[in-house]
Amino acid sequence: MAYRVIQWATGNVGRLAIEGVEAHPELELAGVWVHSPDKAGQTFGGVTATNSVDEILALDADCVIYTPMLGQTEEVARILRSQKNVVTPVGWFYPKDTTGIAELEGACREGGVTLHGTGIHPGGITERFPLTLSALCTNIRHVKAEEFSDIRNYQAELVVREVMLFGKPLEEAAKSPMLEILGSGFSQSVRMVADALGLKLDDELQTGHEMAVATKDLDTPVGLIAAGTVAAQRFRWTGTVDGEPRITAQVNWLMGEDLDPPWTLGGERFEVTPTAAPNPNGVLVNSRLVKTNGETVALNYLLKQEAGGAWKVIDVYLSGTVSEQFSGEPLSDAFGICYRSGGREADGVAAVNRGHRTA
Repeated sequence: MAYRVIQWATGNVGRLAIEGVEAHPELELAGVWVHSPDKAGQTFGGVTATNSVDEILALDADCVIYTPMLGQTEEVARILRSQKNVVTPVGWFYPKDTTGIAELEGACREGGVTLHGTGIHPGGITERFPLTLSALCTNIRHVKAEEFSDIRNYQAELVVREVMLFGKPLEEAAKSPMLEILGSGFSQSVRMVADALGLKLDDELQTGHEMAVATKDLDTPVGLIAAGTVAAQRFRWTGTVDGEPRITAQVNWLMGEDLDPPWTLGGERFEVTPTAAPNPNGVLVNSRLVKTNGETVALNYLLKQEAGGAWKVIDVYLSGTVSEQFSGEPLSDAFGICYRSGGREADGVAAVNRGHRTA
């Protein structure tokens, strides 16, 4: 018998969730709740939507997929008390010490159900990837997880312009609510990674908000972004230990690359960067080659310091991870000559990359 599922909200994520429910053989769409009266009565996935909370909670259902833009503790508690499990990407994936957690835990017990928070960034890549990579490192000094997104692909004009404040003057966009809106989730990310690594963070996270303006008028799916108005933003949440940055979550949102300062997108992606203490077997230097199309190729190399103090390249990692020394293939001519001769003097290379070493 299929699990009966209610979809709560039908924005970009909600519509994709309905598609996922329809495609899953063990799920059945039982109901749809919509925020806007204009959407009430419309059909989603063969189900007529309602904007009545009483009506939707009266339905017989096993689970609610809860995907509004902003989660509301009281709203979620009410769903839980109606004996429906909640799965959501808008928070509560590491709710330790978060506001309202006692109320939600009580509602779960009263309804005999569960609240499961999940997501991608935050809720997935920001926490699970760093913790997986941490198993490959020792004495981790800093972990950074960040998102690079082209906001031209986010075709929600009201949100982009009036909430995210793209296309606004710098002084107006500087008052952006996004640090607070996103902060609930990303603060959970930072604290989850810190707890797993055994770090006791300072009480308050450090936050940052940077902006870049368009150098020319930009024609975008959400309308014109005028030259001189905000076309890129960066938000950052950092957990510190005795004032030293240890865990950072960051988002980079750009409307193209005609920007001042000249930020570059380099393609939409997520990056996770653990920085560890120097390894006695050598120092791994991370390098990236950028193709003319903007695609990056990782070319990392291992340095080792000799007794006299000179650094030499002793191995090269193509694609960032494949050892030329141990790949089972003959070393390329340049790398082979370098390796067989005992390594190449690395002073110049190290000078260029100083400050970017990881173990």
